[in-house]
Amino acid sequence: EALGSQSEHTRTKKNQKNSETKFRLYTDTNEGDCQIFFNQLETLEKCSFNASLPLVMIVHGWSQVVLFIKIFLDIFRSEITSCCFSFSISICVQLTQSHTLKAGRHYHLQVSSESIQFSRSNAHLIGYSLGAHVSGFAGSYISGTKKIGRITGLDPAGPLFEGMSPTDRLSPDDANFVDAIHTFTKQHMGLSVGIKQPVAHFDFYPNGGSFQPGCHILQVYNHIAQYGITGITQTVKCAHERSVHLFIDSLLHKDKQSTAYGCNDIDTFNKGLCLSCRKNRCNTLGYNIREERVPKSRQLFLKTRAHMPFKVYHYQFKIHIINEVQGRSIDPTFTMSLTGTKEDAKNLHIPLVERITGNKTYSFLITLDTDIGDLIMIKLKWEGTPVWENIWDTVQTIIPWTKGTRRPGLIVKAIRVKAGETQQKMMFCSQSIDNIHLHPSQEKTFVRCEDRFQRQNRK
Repeated sequence: EALGSQSEHTRTKKNQKNSETKFRLYTDTNEGDCQIFFNQLETLEKCSFNASLPLVMIVHGWSQVVLFIKIFLDIFRSEITSCCFSFSISICVQLTQSHTLKAGRHYHLQVSSESIQFSRSNAHLIGYSLGAHVSGFAGSYISGTKKIGRITGLDPAGPLFEGMSPTDRLSPDDANFVDAIHTFTKQHMGLSVGIKQPVAHFDFYPNGGSFQPGCHILQVYNHIAQYGITGITQTVKCAHERSVHLFIDSLLHKDKQSTAYGCNDIDTFNKGLCLSCRKNRCNTLGYNIREERVPKSRQLFLKTRAHMPFKVYHYQFKIHIINEVQGRSIDPTFTMSLTGTKEDAKNLHIPLVERITGNKTYSFLITLDTDIGDLIMIKLKWEGTPVWENIWDTVQTIIPWTKGTRRPGLIVKAIRVKAGETQQKMMFCSQSIDNIHLHPSQEKTFVRCEDRFQRQNRK
């Protein structure tokens, strides 16, 4: 609970008498909020606590995140009307690492009271930064088989917790189900604001987890214009707090839930090689996650936009390219335009990370901000300039070939596509069967040819 404008002396004196951890209950029956005191069960009745309803407890981090609390209040109030949620907002004053264990014990006392006949499985602790570890300690203090139902860690704090044993941080053992969203794991001098290692049953790493779109240092000028001099702080906090906004987004935009996919690392994911949902390899980020206990922590990756709604649509593209100029690798720039049944997406940059050599299949990930529906046509363009084309012709003059008078180029016969969100696989073949060669400044059209693709799969 924020202590307002009290002087430091008064504040210190009050803290000596009262616990640093305060609990305030918000329900659909009490107006405003109501404070619950330790070992005073009558305050539960006074605050209209209903032990039969689910309980959500929100724990902030090192400093008071008032915006964080207010946003959750507004969202869950709307949930109360339709879903009958009872939930508690807890604000731990100026949490530091030394306070984390103590605060965890306080949460344990509140959640584990059997005299009110409250089922622990109905409790969901949502902890941000240090608050994530507070939630974990609260769960670990509960003995027996009846654990807290769920703990969500929003970018759990890294310093003093990275590399620690499961008993000294948030871990999968702290609740029936634990999920975590990692958004700021970029290291500086060996430390990162958010913890990088997996700490849950499902650990989500949006955009790789190290940094977030819209949070680059170049955005500091925009933040200063919006927030004044405190905009510098906003830039630093941007990626760390993105975990909060991603979770909020999952509540606000129920029709745009973000899907994440199991993968070993972000580089493999960026090649589009991890878009499978078989054997529960994918899951939904945020409040509506599919709760499933797994024997080992699963790392899931996804891309997001820089603002709400954060959802994007993931596509894997596999292009088999033959470079007819033997002995030389080239580094062309390709763009792609997609035609869907709902919308089109034009001039998409293809993120190839290697040069084009003889005869090889190249895989990459493309994300779209909007749902284009079923993909029905692809246009692939080699973004060459007249200068580039002259150089290409010169190279071909120097290096002889034995294929008649036709100048060599790149042969692109087909493109395979997999849509992550729908799990649909598609095959696209060159519209012009007689001319499958691509040269600088040229564009080729590819259309659906599933029948041929399905026959190949059956073989």
